[in-house]
Amino acid sequence: MFIAATLAIFVAMILAIIRGIVGPTLYDRILAVNMFGTKTVLLISLLGFVMGRPEFLDIAIVYALINFISVIGVLRYSDTNKLKHTPSNEKPLDKEY
Repeated sequence: MFIAATLAIFVAMILAIIRGIVGPTLYDRILAVNMFGTKTVLLISLLGFVMGRPEFLDIAIVYALINFISVIGVLRYSDTNKLKHTPSNEKPLDKEY
């Protein structure tokens, strides 16, 4: 049963990586990275339970906090339009020509 859960988490992580690579928008990619981090927390927790190491749960909680703070930081940074890409054939909207 734990092997099936581990394989399901790995499949979800692979799908998150694929979504992060081919995501059409920046927000899809950020969501995929957040999902990958969440699945990593689940994997660490599951491995800690299977191996009988309860301190893995503390590591998973710290990783979840780092994942949450980093995603909020990336979203805050992307909101300042520094990460938005305008194609070279289009004019930016904030400048007058």
